[in-house]
Amino acid sequence: MSPLPSEQTANSENPDEVFSNGLLRNAKSNLTKVAAWIADRDIPFLVGSVGMVVMLLWAGSFKMTGPGAEAITPLVTNSPFIGWHFKLFGPTIGSDIIGLTEIIAALLIITGYFKPKAGILGGLITTFMFLTTSSMLVTTPGTIIAVPGISYMRYMSFLGLFLFKDVISLGVSLYLISYFGKKAILSENKVSN
Repeated sequence: MSPLPSEQTANSENPDEVFSNGLLRNAKSNLTKVAAWIADRDIPFLVGSVGMVVMLLWAGSFKMTGPGAEAITPLVTNSPFIGWHFKLFGPTIGSDIIGLTEIIAALLIITGYFKPKAGILGGLITTFMFLTTSSMLVTTPGTIIAVPGISYMRYMSFLGLFLFKDVISLGVSLYLISYFGKKAILSENKVSN
């Protein structure tokens, strides 16, 4: 019995073979060929990692400004997980620390392209961050609103939708940990052989 294509690539020493499963050659329909083409070129990783880096650098820089600190104050002060942060440091320094953490995570993800363990660390930092901010959907007043004229229906407000994007960012963070983890494992195995 011959091994499955995923088993063949999992045993490979070449990292490109592990991440490029050669799915395109096995795809039959046009729909699966499109999916295979995307997978074979690591497009989800490229879009997810570059998007995460840009967002972290931009948001981190903004949090280190007066308006940025003011914008996150209601979110942070209502959070049972990080509310202590502003009590301890105050809104300006507290926001600077959050912004600096985001910038460091972005730099670690960039470094992960060359040193995968750094990417794992960046992904772990963003996972913690986005777990915390996702919880703010529940703890921040005004994230769920009633719309006049529609009885018994509740909707996410603009603030709720703004916070909900962090659930998606949490998924990207976990994906980056997985991706960089596979690269790091391959690198460790190469060194030990």
